[in-house]
Amino acid sequence: MSSENQQPPWGKKNSPGSPEEVLAALFKKIKEMFEGGGGNKGGQGGESPGQSSPPNMWAGLIKVLVVIGVLFLVNVVYSSFYTIEPGEKGVVLRFGKFNKLTSSGLNFKMPLIDEVVKVDVEAVRKQEFGFRTRIPGQKTVYTNKGYDPESLMLTGDKNVIDVEWIVQYKIQDPFNFIYKVRNVDQAVRDVSENVTRRVVGNQNFDYVLSNREILEAATARELQATLNDYKSGVKIVAVKLQDVNPPEQVKPAFNEVNEADQDMKRLVNEAEQTYNQIVPKARGTAKRVLEEAHGYAVERTNLAKGEANRFLAVLTEYEKAEEVTRKRMYLEMMQQVLPSVTEVYLIDKDQRSLLPLLDLTGNRKKN
Repeated sequence: MSSENQQPPWGKKNSPGSPEEVLAALFKKIKEMFEGGGGNKGGQGGESPGQSSPPNMWAGLIKVLVVIGVLFLVNVVYSSFYTIEPGEKGVVLRFGKFNKLTSSGLNFKMPLIDEVVKVDVEAVRKQEFGFRTRIPGQKTVYTNKGYDPESLMLTGDKNVIDVEWIVQYKIQDPFNFIYKVRNVDQAVRDVSENVTRRVVGNQNFDYVLSNREILEAATARELQATLNDYKSGVKIVAVKLQDVNPPEQVKPAFNEVNEADQDMKRLVNEAEQTYNQIVPKARGTAKRVLEEAHGYAVERTNLAKGEANRFLAVLTEYEKAEEVTRKRMYLEMMQQVLPSVTEVYLIDKDQRSLLPLLDLTGNRKKN
């Protein structure tokens, strides 16, 4: 048989493509070569078993070893390159010790001594407390039955409150995430429950019900600080208080208290509205009355001052000529008084005999 038509010892030229199949075929051919070299070819051409052709056997063995070496080199070169997908990071370990981080794209590693662990750093993970999602989607189906130990907690004023919340996080440091904490997801869960209970326990019941955003921010800050202390390699994306309510057992009583509180607020608002309507008007009226009283006081004061000034002026003139001034004042007063008198009697102290009185009224009829 010519060398051109001779098939390779590891099989046909169109060999299977996978390395496992190639290696299996190689081992099969090697086994056949060693088993057939001692007896099957010994009877051909009158040759004894001891006179088989060793060069052909060793040539085939060398070919097998060469092929194995080539395949080994190809496998080493092929395994030296690896691809990191977008959103992933590669943690390269050399002899089991951290060496570096690699980014997305085609990367190279030292064959045989380097190991690469791929970590998705963009995926947002979550932990649910007080409920579990059963069917995610646009209309999420969830259940909260049997999770009371997670959600029931005490407030600062010793009231029980039912809090359901979600913690969303993603990997920030791949090396710390893999090697610093044994179970990061469980650590996030334990720390989150501890921090949330502490934050809620520092506030009273009404504050927890009405200040979700403030509590979410405070919980996220404290949770991130604690996880950083643990070197967990996790970044908190969000803390969401999904549902904050009193326990089911006390909801009716809570609703009654809430309704009473709303009625109280309504009455207070109505009273404030009435106050705002009446008090300004009363203040305006009081101000007007005060201004009128002030004006009247000024008027009376000015009038009194005028009368006093006039009296003082008269007094000054009187002191200059007492007799004349007295007589003039007397005459002026008589001039004002006599026209309103129906009967006038003039008595002269010097008169000695009685005379008929003259009618000084001008024949006016008596009333």
